[in-house]
Amino acid sequence: MFVLFLQPKLFSLSIKKLAGQTMWYGLPSIATRFIGYILNFSLIFLYKAVNTADLTQIYAIFPFLNILFTYGVETSFFRFIQNHPKQKLFNTLNVSIFISTILLSSMMLLFKQPLIEFTAMQDHPEFITWMAMIVFFDTLSALPFAKLRQEERPRKYAFIKLLGIIINVFIVIWFIGVCPNIATKNPASILLLGYHESIGIGYYLIGNIIGSILTFALLLPEYKAFKFEFDSKLWKEVMKYSYPLIIVGLGGMINDMLSRLVFQHVTDLPVAEAKKQLGIFAANYRLAVLITIFIQMFRMAAEPFFFNQSQNKNAPETYARVMNMFVVACSIMFLFVGLYLDVFKSIMSLKYKEYGEGIEIVPILAMGSVFLGIYYNLSIWYKLTNKNWYGAGITIIGAIVTVVLNILWIPKYGYVGSAWATFICYLFMMVISYFMGQKYFPVPYNIKKISWYIFIIGGLTIGSMFLNKEIDSLWLKIGLSSLFFFSYIFYVLKNEKNEFGSLPMIGKFVQKL
Repeated sequence: MFVLFLQPKLFSLSIKKLAGQTMWYGLPSIATRFIGYILNFSLIFLYKAVNTADLTQIYAIFPFLNILFTYGVETSFFRFIQNHPKQKLFNTLNVSIFISTILLSSMMLLFKQPLIEFTAMQDHPEFITWMAMIVFFDTLSALPFAKLRQEERPRKYAFIKLLGIIINVFIVIWFIGVCPNIATKNPASILLLGYHESIGIGYYLIGNIIGSILTFALLLPEYKAFKFEFDSKLWKEVMKYSYPLIIVGLGGMINDMLSRLVFQHVTDLPVAEAKKQLGIFAANYRLAVLITIFIQMFRMAAEPFFFNQSQNKNAPETYARVMNMFVVACSIMFLFVGLYLDVFKSIMSLKYKEYGEGIEIVPILAMGSVFLGIYYNLSIWYKLTNKNWYGAGITIIGAIVTVVLNILWIPKYGYVGSAWATFICYLFMMVISYFMGQKYFPVPYNIKKISWYIFIIGGLTIGSMFLNKEIDSLWLKIGLSSLFFFSYIFYVLKNEKNEFGSLPMIGKFVQKL
């Protein structure tokens, strides 16, 4: 265990590289989430909660489709490239993806009507067609993006992602924010080309379609060496590895998205009220999962990093220290969300007060996101030991917990019950994965320190909520929350001085503490 500590330069270089790539992979993630929050905040000024329910449903389905369409090939690409010819692997997986994407997209359009009925999308049946178009191009972009990650080209990855996002956002802002004003003043304006008032909120999906097509077009150079080559033996080997990852992914999405998909089906509320509650739930859920910005950007860099480090005899110690730093970063993001609830509530309630009603679920869901992030880090044990079915089993049990608790608690407690179901599910998965991982791939995680950090941020958030109830001034609340927030940052940076002192940008400041 102490070998790595005797080689600080080696560890520092590895972590510095991981941190740098996390930043580059994180830029598009941060941009996506940040712009998404801006657009979502614009929604609460433009539409009542009931009018956003259909869009919420569509974007709750997307993650399921992405997992089904890509069936774990990205992770498999990182795993098998360690001991297989890269081009043959890339060609084989792309042939598989091309064929399956065409078949699955065709099936979506063929069974469009049942999908409309299941999602209660009778008012917007075109949303299903647009959804199929988006997932089609996103799927074809998956392997080229994985190739960029494996080749450690995060700048090109970030550039393409960001450009697709910018185009997407521009279209949404133009058709939803600008065109209605032009139409009011000059209905015959040439600037209204492509604008139809009846599409309304649907321009969110149209912007997504065009952004996805542009992203795929920018990735076409990654296909320049591609040949229609299919190695059936290699494909079977990859599929044997990746099939459990589909279950892991689908189970994870059940845990994350099921509540918004089934909310209208299990609640006893009238249809209009159910849609309103779903809109409120979705708005607060988006705020709660702000932490997943970091989790997503970290995973983009960490997955190939973990596989590349797996041949190193000091890999377990590296994984443990990365986990420690990851928890610190997540805890800071949790506090940013949890301590400034009153600020977020004030912003969300500026036009429609109803959006601020669900703010109490935010800390519950945010802590659940912390547990989920830790689980993602722990999951490396079954990926490295080829025990993906164990990961699938954990996810299936977690999904069962989610389904049962949502069915039991949504009718009684509404979206608050659903929030607690998410919290319990991710806590369960994290704990089970840790104990199983220690059996098959022991990693010396500092459980005492990690638990202490989680205990502190939970206590600070609960304490802040109680104190803020006794304070009327919003500025005084902000001051108190800021005192807690920056005191915690100072504490962890000082406590982790040796670790964070080696990181780019912040390292030189940490060393002075």
